[in-house]
Amino acid sequence: MSTEALFFKTLLFFFFRIPLKQLRNLNYFRKKFSNIHASQFKFQKSPSFVLRSGLTDCDTLVFNVEGTLLKSPSLFPYFMLVAFEAGSLLRALVLFLFYPFTCLVREEMGIKMMVMICFFGIKKASFRAGSAVLPKFFLEDVGMEGFEMLRRGRKKVAVSCLPRVMVESFLRDYLEVDIVVGRELKVVGGYFVGLMEEKKKDMSGLEEIFGDDQKRSCRTAIGINNLNRPIAHHFFSHCKDVYLMSEADRTSWHHLPRDKYTKPLIFHDGRLALRPTPLSTLAMFMWVPFGSCLAIFRIIIALSLPNKISLPILVFSGLRLKLTAKPKGSSSVLTAKQNKPKGLLYVCNHRTLLDPLYISFALRKPVTAVTYSLSRLSELLAPIKTVRLTRDRDQDGKMMDELLSQGDLVVCPEGTTCREPYLLRFSPLFSEMSDDIIPVAMVSHVSMFHGTTAGGLKCLDPLFFLMNPCPSYNLQFLEKVSGVSSCHDGGESRFHVANHVQSELGKALGFECTGLTRRDKYLTLAGNEGIVASTGVTKPKP
Repeated sequence: MSTEALFFKTLLFFFFRIPLKQLRNLNYFRKKFSNIHASQFKFQKSPSFVLRSGLTDCDTLVFNVEGTLLKSPSLFPYFMLVAFEAGSLLRALVLFLFYPFTCLVREEMGIKMMVMICFFGIKKASFRAGSAVLPKFFLEDVGMEGFEMLRRGRKKVAVSCLPRVMVESFLRDYLEVDIVVGRELKVVGGYFVGLMEEKKKDMSGLEEIFGDDQKRSCRTAIGINNLNRPIAHHFFSHCKDVYLMSEADRTSWHHLPRDKYTKPLIFHDGRLALRPTPLSTLAMFMWVPFGSCLAIFRIIIALSLPNKISLPILVFSGLRLKLTAKPKGSSSVLTAKQNKPKGLLYVCNHRTLLDPLYISFALRKPVTAVTYSLSRLSELLAPIKTVRLTRDRDQDGKMMDELLSQGDLVVCPEGTTCREPYLLRFSPLFSEMSDDIIPVAMVSHVSMFHGTTAGGLKCLDPLFFLMNPCPSYNLQFLEKVSGVSSCHDGGESRFHVANHVQSELGKALGFECTGLTRRDKYLTLAGNEGIVASTGVTKPKP
């Protein structure tokens, strides 16, 4: 009986926690601002505060990130991303198990609990989730109305209850926020200890925000906060007006379209392809044991059985391959003419390490794949012939020419994968290798895990891709493109061919072509140039 009574007491406390919290917040508002700068600003509750004339012209805009910019009221997904990507699967599981307890306490205490679980023991110098992983998920949660509000301030000041290392890159790089005020994490010996510094009560940051003439700046400063969140930061007390928006208005906002981003999101890292809400995280942990076995099963089938037998089994296991109707005259493209001494050169955009394998499946014949970087494990497990390039133009050119004399060849001239709808710069080396160039437009879809990484273990890339329930590929073979007949012309023709192939693939996929390179990607996501030592070792296949 005592156990049942305790259970019902806990359940009753949980359901009445929300209205009690709102009552405490209202009392907090009255106490907090009844004595501090009461004559300098006023509150205005306005559901359509974005359209108010008071926001059409303000020198400084101070806003609460969680309450007025993001649509979702839950902060759990962002901490789960930190736990999974910067920590481990075990750390993510611990956070998930503690999540019910964070719901039973006040928000401030819940954040402290999640910070302890996610950051304890993480090396500060190697923490890149805040710049490589989180911005994508933050941007997908930004409300369009909140974003329009943000653009009306000449100087933007973001106030967040999250650790600054989690939100600063997203706010500064993608929303052009001038000043980010977040919680600082304590560091001992170069490692986070999972504790946050106490909130500062002094006015040391006012000069940076409002400038030397604070009184004049305060007369044009506007504050934006959520009605259901306590205005705990003293910066709001120096604003002329403070607009309070309701939770219902925020949840009714529209998602910010990708074309409205201040800066395009081209690169992002991390294994999780889904937004880790509590329910989706539960589904992920339930799937991981079965998904691991399924991935191993798929690998064994692909390695041990011939294509005619393995393909139906792989399709039955959930792998999907959609081959778009071939263009006119493509029959001669898919089968090399017998009077040609060289094989066909297939040039594709790079989505995962399995790109050449899916082309081989689509052609129903073996091909050779060349790549700039490939882990030893992936090289050993590849069911097709793979060759590492050395990044030496002359040596790589001779190697590719020799491989073309033996059969068809697949090359990804971007040199690295790109998940977003963008194409990186194409290396022009392939244009000199053959006059029979077949562009192949490729799109991959996953529902749970990404099969690529810049900062993690690349040897696990195929395993994570195959762990998805139904990973799919869409392939489209385009019209043949003529290459450069001479390898030593030194002119601009090879660049013209490379740019033309990139442009044709971009049109077929609806992707935007860029001049960014592998080096740009790794500098953004991993803090290095992404150079992997290779020896040009070829792994023969029967």
